[in-house]
Amino acid sequence: QGLMQASSVLLEPYYEFRMEIPARLTGRAMSDVERMHGTFEPPLTEGDSTVLTGKVPVATMNGYQKELAAYTKGVGRLFCTLKGYEPCHNAAEVIERTGYAAERDTQNTADSVFCAHGAGFIVPWERVGEYMHVESRLSAAREEACVADVMPKQPREEAVSIGTEEIDRILERTFHANKRDKSIPRKGIPGRWKAAALPPVTKSFKKSEKKEEYLLVDGYNMIFAWEDLRELAQVSIDGARGKLMDILCNYQAVRKCRLIVVFDAYRVKGHDTEASDYHNIHVVYTKEAETADRYIERFAHENAAKFHITVATSDGLEQIIIRGQGGSLLSARELREEIDRALQAIKEQYAKGQPGGRNYLMDAVSAETAEWLAQLGKG
Repeated sequence: QGLMQASSVLLEPYYEFRMEIPARLTGRAMSDVERMHGTFEPPLTEGDSTVLTGKVPVATMNGYQKELAAYTKGVGRLFCTLKGYEPCHNAAEVIERTGYAAERDTQNTADSVFCAHGAGFIVPWERVGEYMHVESRLSAAREEACVADVMPKQPREEAVSIGTEEIDRILERTFHANKRDKSIPRKGIPGRWKAAALPPVTKSFKKSEKKEEYLLVDGYNMIFAWEDLRELAQVSIDGARGKLMDILCNYQAVRKCRLIVVFDAYRVKGHDTEASDYHNIHVVYTKEAETADRYIERFAHENAAKFHITVATSDGLEQIIIRGQGGSLLSARELREEIDRALQAIKEQYAKGQPGGRNYLMDAVSAETAEWLAQLGKG
């Protein structure tokens, strides 16, 4: 009844974004934000770079990071944080698409039941006022609002502002208000009211168990973020995918964790989740209508208590969700830097172990990785 009488507004989530782009592409970025029904502050340009900040609906911004990386050739960077909820940019379209009509919803009816002569009868919501025996609180609230509008405004007291030093002094006095000054003797307190000596408190700390480490990699996010793979993807997406898996195989041999790389297959009609092993890593292709982001979020939610999970992605929203699940994060750039450092260390160790004797580092890696390192050493 209350909802039918209320004035409603449809809300949707908004991002607060920060975009770092080459100055020559500022116009393109501003046009994209307007196309996505967002707003932005005047751009700040310094040298060859421009910073654009503003807000935009989440629904229209999703997927824009890949588009930005494409037209800036990997130079552009996008940072998004959830700003909150604001009026929907296409409320009429969403409401029409939903097709909900409260009067036809018999499972959640807005009608009321009144009793007369020991029997109940249905009263439509718009006629409830004719049968009510008490005043509607909604009507009373409206009357109070009308009275407030016509009454003269009372002068308001000026707000008093205080500095941080005054706040610190207030907190200091409040914190110590209930502490007894030990220099003041306590007299006249009967012996039976004296506090008995309490036994010392001992605490035992249970050593935390070391959790198995999982690294989940958003496959296509890495491909379009790493310049060499992005260039290869323009020629062959299968080739870029294979090269990424080879790089991750070599990295897994060093990091010694369970590494899962996840690829989107949500546009493949009828496709079910497909999981397989590629040498020493696990490869997952998502099912129809499920993105890699969604698969990774679900895995982190279901296994955060059992495993130590790290997610490699540069998707802003996904990073927020993974942090909420208690997981660790690696951006695409950080993962590539870590891989490069690890493989460089292997190359140096391999070179040191060549002159003679057994190379114990090579015992720890797979046969495929050993062959790859042998070629690396020759080069």
